Amino acid sequence: MKLENLERILADQPKYRVKQAYRAIFFDLVDDWSAVSNLPLALRQTLSIGCDLRIAGQIFVARNQGTVKALITLVDGLKIETVLLRHSDGRNTVCVSTQVGCPMGCSFCATGAMGFKRNLTQWEILEQVLFFSRELKPKNQKVSNVVFMGMGEPFLNYDNVLAAIRIINDPDYFNLGARRISISTSGVIEGIKKITQEGLQVNLAISLHAPNDALRSELMPVNRRYPLKELLAAVTDYAEKTNRKVMFEYLLIDRVNDSSANAQELAQKMKNKLFMVNLIPYNETGKFKPSPGPVIKVFKSILEEAGVNVTQRYTFGQDIDASCGQLATKNK
Repeated sequence: MKLENLERILADQPKYRVKQAYRAIFFDLVDDWSAVSNLPLALRQTLSIGCDLRIAGQIFVARNQGTVKALITLVDGLKIETVLLRHSDGRNTVCVSTQVGCPMGCSFCATGAMGFKRNLTQWEILEQVLFFSRELKPKNQKVSNVVFMGMGEPFLNYDNVLAAIRIINDPDYFNLGARRISISTSGVIEGIKKITQEGLQVNLAISLHAPNDALRSELMPVNRRYPLKELLAAVTDYAEKTNRKVMFEYLLIDRVNDSSANAQELAQKMKNKLFMVNLIPYNETGKFKPSPGPVIKVFKSILEEAGVNVTQRYTFGQDIDASCGQLATKNK
């Protein structure tokens, strides 16, 4: 797509024309300007040349049909990933990327192996939601949730992420409630402080994955700059000022962060009633292995006995390399 040209082409158009064009893309989900009959023919022709609506995406479907992953090729040839999760209750969650590659260097993450290429524009972020919105339309289904948990660190691309969220949330466009939008950060404190002041009701998630600084710094270099004490202080401030629950994501990696001692240490840091822990079985990328089921059960029970609000995510799409960065790494 060439949505980045949209503003330039529409710069001299009246506001109602701009709104018609945006609505055609983000509400009517058109993929060809010739179908937008309420726009003048000359403008449609200009848009067709300068703002191509086609998306170059290759689809991979998991055997259980619950996970669909798309490898999207951007205008400059770089590739990003987006995932559709089809839930049994009828929800359709799109997981979007915010960067090509990632600069954070987490040792367990396939995206980190790509290195960092560049930030995505707001249009390239929205393109991912559009891709699956169009896929669902013939089935009379819609995207019900958007999570910023794909490739990249959202808070290192803050302005583009927020601009994309505004359109996803806008009643005239995607019309997705803010509480159906989630942002996951590895712990960039400046971003957490900014989002605290935005007045948005989006959900905040923290990629934690370790209960102490020594282990977390080993797994996630970002912890050396933003240690747990400072991170938890910023998250506590967010929770208190917004009265919103915060999800702490915890990948369970075999013999790395899944011991009973790890669970007990984690429980001590999750005493805040607005904190929730989401246990995630690791989706193997080669270096590490997922924790066995019995180990996960013990880990979860320790948290529950300590009064921690804990949930467990079940693995999606292992057969289609559903972990962030796996497809793009193979196809780069």
